[in-house]
Amino acid sequence: MQVLHQLPVIKDPSLLVGVETADDAGVYKISDELAIISTLDFFPPIVDDPFTFGQIAAANALSDIYAMGGTPRLAMNIVCFPKALPLEVLNEIMRGSMAQIAEAGALLVGGHSVEDSEVKYGLAVTGFAHPAKITANSTAKVGDVLILTKPAGVGVITSALKAGRISEKDAEPAIESMKTLNRGASIAMMEVGVNACTDVTGYGVLGHAMEMSKGSGVNIVIKASQVNTFPGALELIRKRSNRPRTLKSNMEFVMKDVAATGIPEELLMLLFDPQTSGGLLISVAEERAEMLLSMLRDCFVSPSVVGRVVGQEAGWRIRVE
Repeated sequence: MQVLHQLPVIKDPSLLVGVETADDAGVYKISDELAIISTLDFFPPIVDDPFTFGQIAAANALSDIYAMGGTPRLAMNIVCFPKALPLEVLNEIMRGSMAQIAEAGALLVGGHSVEDSEVKYGLAVTGFAHPAKITANSTAKVGDVLILTKPAGVGVITSALKAGRISEKDAEPAIESMKTLNRGASIAMMEVGVNACTDVTGYGVLGHAMEMSKGSGVNIVIKASQVNTFPGALELIRKRSNRPRTLKSNMEFVMKDVAATGIPEELLMLLFDPQTSGGLLISVAEERAEMLLSMLRDCFVSPSVVGRVVGQEAGWRIRVE
């Protein structure tokens, strides 16, 4: 986003969501009844099994559409693949991806591949939504309750897994979460009617909450102890060697606007942990929060109420309690 802020602002009356608010996807109005949502995401493997990696990569890319309140319709592969690796590896990655694309009800319509020194895979995804029902990250309202639909801690767990410090069984809850689409959570929030949403990915819980705060012109209070975390994540993050490289940069970029006192160091760091295919951070009016929580649980989502939206105060954007 530091690079995007240097680019000229595009003005088009049909562009409903651009780059100004660091939202999850771009949104362009086609008609009074239809808007298209456009996003892409790709990255190197975070697990060894190619099929599982394909599932996670697809779920992660599709999540941006769900965060905007849309329905994924078209997907295109983005592939970087070394010549030295057998094509069976790529076949398995794409097979895993196709499983999640099919579950989302979307269609794979092509893509592009290049030879590279390292495997990287992801999707460009196009979704549809009603123009008046987009859930941007910039429309949170004072008094809203903040609900998170997946636990935090994916980054530190996958880092430890890669280094052989934990077993695949230890990492299984995080892996299953990353494979799980945010489809049910998105449907629930659209039925209830919420004010804003973003999905929690590379900038961690506090980084994406900060984007919501700045875009909406509000301050946010996060209850650290109420953020669900994966089993073992707090213990793992105590060791510097388990911390993802981007955790430090997340903290450096965001902490200047964060007020946090009396929070255990490992818990605060976990709120900056970079997530892959993380949950939705939903801003909903207080009177609708219980209905949303109930509907999320009916969709086999385990939500947590992690904070609230408050009016702007000088000196901080997010207060962690």
